[in-house]
Amino acid sequence: MTRLFGSLFTALALAALVTGCGSRSRELQPGSYRAVLELPGGELPFGLDVAQEEAGFVLTVINGEERVRITDVSVADGQLTATMPGFTNTLTARITGRKLKGEVALLRSGGDRQVLPFAAELGPTWRFFEQPLTDNADVSGRWAVTFTSDAGQTSAGVAELTQSFEQVTGTILTPTGEHRFLAGEGHGDELRLSRFDGASAYLYHAKIDENGRLVGEYWSGMTGHQRFTAERNVDATLDTSGVATGMKDPSEALQFSFPNLDGNTVSLSDPQFAGKVVIVTLSGSWCPNCHDEAEFLAALYRECHAQGLEIVSLMFEHFGDFEQAAAATRRFRDKFGIEYATLIAGTSDRDDAAKALPQLNGVFAYPTTIWVDRTGRVRKIHAGFAGPATGWHHEELVNEFTEFTQQLLAEPAEADGAIAAP
Repeated sequence: MTRLFGSLFTALALAALVTGCGSRSRELQPGSYRAVLELPGGELPFGLDVAQEEAGFVLTVINGEERVRITDVSVADGQLTATMPGFTNTLTARITGRKLKGEVALLRSGGDRQVLPFAAELGPTWRFFEQPLTDNADVSGRWAVTFTSDAGQTSAGVAELTQSFEQVTGTILTPTGEHRFLAGEGHGDELRLSRFDGASAYLYHAKIDENGRLVGEYWSGMTGHQRFTAERNVDATLDTSGVATGMKDPSEALQFSFPNLDGNTVSLSDPQFAGKVVIVTLSGSWCPNCHDEAEFLAALYRECHAQGLEIVSLMFEHFGDFEQAAAATRRFRDKFGIEYATLIAGTSDRDDAAKALPQLNGVFAYPTTIWVDRTGRVRKIHAGFAGPATGWHHEELVNEFTEFTQQLLAEPAEADGAIAAP
C-alpha cells in the first residue's frame, strides 16, 4: 500500500511539473527579440523589444533609428495580440517559451487585409547575417535609383545611405514621398535593407556589380515587387514635375464640404475659416508619411492657432463605410493629439480623391498639402512629405512649411473677404 501511494504521489508531482512548465512556456517573456516577416523575397527582419510596465505589456518595434511604441497589447491563454498605434494593423502570435509565431495583418485599400507570416525569438541580436564579414563594400553616399516594375514601368528615386562597419542605415526619396527608416547590412558585395514600422513591410536585396552599381530587387508586402539599379551620384536630385498638383483655375477659391467625425458637415466657407490662414492636408491613417506630417502639423497648430491659423485634414481612408473610416481616423487623431478639424472625405483611391476635389488637376501623393490665405486664395500646394528619416531634407521642409505659414499669417485679410487676384 505504501508503495502504491508513493507511486501515485510521484505521478501527481510529475504531472504538476509538466503542467507548470507548460503554463510558463505560454507566458510572454520580456526582453529583446529578433523578429521576421516572411515576404516572397525572403525574411524581413526587425527588432522587437518586450517590456512589462505597470499598465501591462508594451512592445517596441526597432527599425533603424526609429522606435515604434505599441501600448495596445493583450496577452491571454498563450496568445499575444497588438494593434499598431494610429494604424488599423494587427500582430497576433502564439507564445511558446522564448518564441512567438503568428501573423501581421496589414489593412489595404477597400478594407482587405494582407497577411504576412510572423515569427520572433528571444535573444538573437543579428539582423540579416548571423556571422558578419570584415571585408564589406562601402555603400555610403547618395545614389540615383531607377525602379522598374514587373510591367516594365520605370520610376526614379534618390538613396542616401550611411554605413558603419557592416551596419547600413538610410532611406530612399521619391517624388511622392520616401521609404522612411531603412536598416540592414553590407555583406561582402551584398546589401540587404528592410523596414517594418507597423504600416509597411519593405525588403531590399542588392549586389554591387563590376561597374560599381547596385543591382537588386525590392518587395513591398506580399504583392509589390520591383527591380532596381542605383549609381553613385552626389548631385542626384528628384524630378517632381510629374506629381505637381495645382488648381485648374487659380482664380477660384477652393471649396469642399465633408462630414466630421460626428457626422456634421464642415465646409471651407464656414465662418470659422473666414479671414484665417487655412492649411488643408489630404491625408490617411494608413499612410506612414501622413503620420510624419501630422506630428509636425499638430505642433504647428498649437503654436500658431492664436495667430489665425486653421488646419483641416481631409481623410481618405481604406474603408468606404463612414463608421469604419471614422474609427480609423480617431486612432490617427488620438496618436498625435490633433486638435484641428478632421473630416472624412472619401476612400484612399487617388481617382476618388481627385473626384472629391474636382478643382485640383489631380491627386498624386499622400499627403498633399494646400495653403489658403486669409482672402481665400490658394497660394501653395505641396505633394508628399519628407519625414525624419530623410535628415536634412526633413529639416529643410519643416522650415519651409513653417516660414511660408508665418508669411501668410503676417499678411492682412481684405476687408470684404474677396479673393485676391492670382
